[in-house]
Amino acid sequence: MRLTSWVPGYGVLRSYQAPWLRHDVLAGLSLAAVMVPAGMGYAAAAGLPPSTGLYATVIPLIAYAVFGPSRILVLGPDSALVPLIASTVLPLAAGQDERAVALAGALAILTGVICVAASAARLGAISEFVSAPVRYGYMNGIAITVIASQLPKLCGFTVPSGGVIPELVAFASGLAHGSALTPAVLVGTLSVAFILACRVLVPRVPAVLVVVVVSTIAVGTLGLGHGQPVVGVLPRGLPAPALPAVGPGDLAALVPAALAMALVSFTDTAVLSRTYARRAGAEVDPNRELFALGLANAAAGLFRAFPISSSGTRTPVAESTGARTQLAGVTAAAVIALLLVVGPGLLQGLPSAALAAVVITAAVGLFEVGAVARLLRVDRPEFVLSLASLLAVVLLGVLPGIVVAVGLSLLDFVRHSWRPHDAVLGRVPLVKGYHDVARHPEALRIPGLLLFRWDAPLFFANAALFRRRVRELLAEAEPRVQWVVVAAEPITDVDATAFEMLEELRQELAASGIELGFAEMKGPVKDRVRPYGLEEVRFFPTLGVAVKEYLRRTGLEWRDWEDEQEAPGPGS
Repeated sequence: MRLTSWVPGYGVLRSYQAPWLRHDVLAGLSLAAVMVPAGMGYAAAAGLPPSTGLYATVIPLIAYAVFGPSRILVLGPDSALVPLIASTVLPLAAGQDERAVALAGALAILTGVICVAASAARLGAISEFVSAPVRYGYMNGIAITVIASQLPKLCGFTVPSGGVIPELVAFASGLAHGSALTPAVLVGTLSVAFILACRVLVPRVPAVLVVVVVSTIAVGTLGLGHGQPVVGVLPRGLPAPALPAVGPGDLAALVPAALAMALVSFTDTAVLSRTYARRAGAEVDPNRELFALGLANAAAGLFRAFPISSSGTRTPVAESTGARTQLAGVTAAAVIALLLVVGPGLLQGLPSAALAAVVITAAVGLFEVGAVARLLRVDRPEFVLSLASLLAVVLLGVLPGIVVAVGLSLLDFVRHSWRPHDAVLGRVPLVKGYHDVARHPEALRIPGLLLFRWDAPLFFANAALFRRRVRELLAEAEPRVQWVVVAAEPITDVDATAFEMLEELRQELAASGIELGFAEMKGPVKDRVRPYGLEEVRFFPTLGVAVKEYLRRTGLEWRDWEDEQEAPGPGS
């Protein structure tokens, strides 16, 4: 196996072109301007020191530049993971900052180990376990959770973390009792308004950077900092790599959250990676993406950071500013590291309300309003699934919400397969093949022959329905049916329960003098069916062959339109 397969950064370095350098450096500078306040804001939202957000930015950027298969994907702190981190770490930390940092680091390492193990097991398709409607609801629930946690900070006070409803109640109570600080409210609301306005009207303006600079200056020079929480001086330099000081009991408590974070972060990363690879006319192996994501998380955990994911807000910055390779991310990491080494006090006056504004506006971008509105118009059951996923996150919490979301996705699959579409097939004049008589009332049916198509796998949940539908169609048929031929091409699998049902159905039909057959069944499915003792069931390569055999065996006089003329060519 080539080194460049698992270390794509080496391949990029070998083929790097000089004209790319200017684009990558400029893109890296733009990324750094966005990532500094975003990283600090997400750390604060997770209940961790702001400096950990910068560590969670620098280290993953470098790790992904070496191991990441995507040329411009940006990794770092992500708003979708913030409530998960907070709800997992803060209850275990009991108000101790150092313990919270250690737990968050251990959580990142566990998440990374799970991702790497999943990559080794070729589980890259795990991201497909969550259906789109359920993902919409989950992300909407995450957005509401993040915003609810930041509203008090936007107004200059704090409330105990405990879920969306308790936090909103505590926020309303704080406002009623005068806990809000006027300078914080002013800075926070103006910051939110400015960022959202720039996003709509002048998207090229680095609104987040402007908010950070202006609010820091305002606090220092206009007296807006009186009583208002600020970031304070950051620790100088980057921490030395070390394993977090946690015990076995802590690790056991963190595993469920790490599994959830691995699923969420990889789902987002896989979707984003495929999107940008498609734009570049390339393909990305999801298992390599999973491997790189795991190493980036593990590296973050060794450097006092927390779990990270791909960024749907900062990756577009890299693309729009002309990034050609991951050197843009390395440049951004170098700039942020330089800030920590040379000027950690530059942001000491940055108000916490401004960071809350950064997080809130990022969370607003998570809402999938248009997609959910479309579901409401075109697919009500899918809309209900999306709404249920949202409510699960908001009412039960982020971690239970993930479990519910995955469960809903699987139930959605079962729902579609449990009551699948089926059709009785007939011959439409001048049209090749056999077609659904419900959609083509003019279709001709062969007397005594039931051609039945089942558009789903046959398994335990729908086996009884399959037999019931066959019985109903036999009872309705006129004249009496002599053969039942199942058009089996859509049947991609048959489980043991369905095998038993088919044998019982065959015996039942045989007792009534009716033969059962299958046409166009796929080879692998046929290989599974035959060992179950269905030797007396007939298999036909096509429906046409089955019809001809039926006519030969029964002596029925029935002429097809193709017996009279050739099918017309295209455009006739």
